[in-house]
Amino acid sequence: MKYLLVLNINPDVLAALSEDEQQAIFSGHDKFMKTLRESGEFHSTVALAEPAKTAVVKVRDGVPAVTDGPFLEAKEFLAGYYLVECETPERAYELAAMIPDAGIEGLGVEVRPVVHEVGL
Repeated sequence: MKYLLVLNINPDVLAALSEDEQQAIFSGHDKFMKTLRESGEFHSTVALAEPAKTAVVKVRDGVPAVTDGPFLEAKEFLAGYYLVECETPERAYELAAMIPDAGIEGLGVEVRPVVHEVGL
């Protein structure tokens, strides 16, 4: 079964961390990816740009309109994800707990089962 490990980031929480703490997050992600590859559970990962670089496309009366910025105002935003393949939800939770963000007050990792996928 595939699980999406969703990383939601709050920039205020990250800004309150020391440079060493921030660097520990990045190196922790490197370690996590190594663990996933070694276990064979790694599928893919994506890091996304911050909301200021977001565009929203809406089509009204057949005419597309593009606006800058995120659709919703929120402190947290989708920063990226890992797609993993593992046997049980419990293993997905175990993997999510290895992501450094899960150990930081004000952050967390959302685990969502993938119910449909279309490959290339």
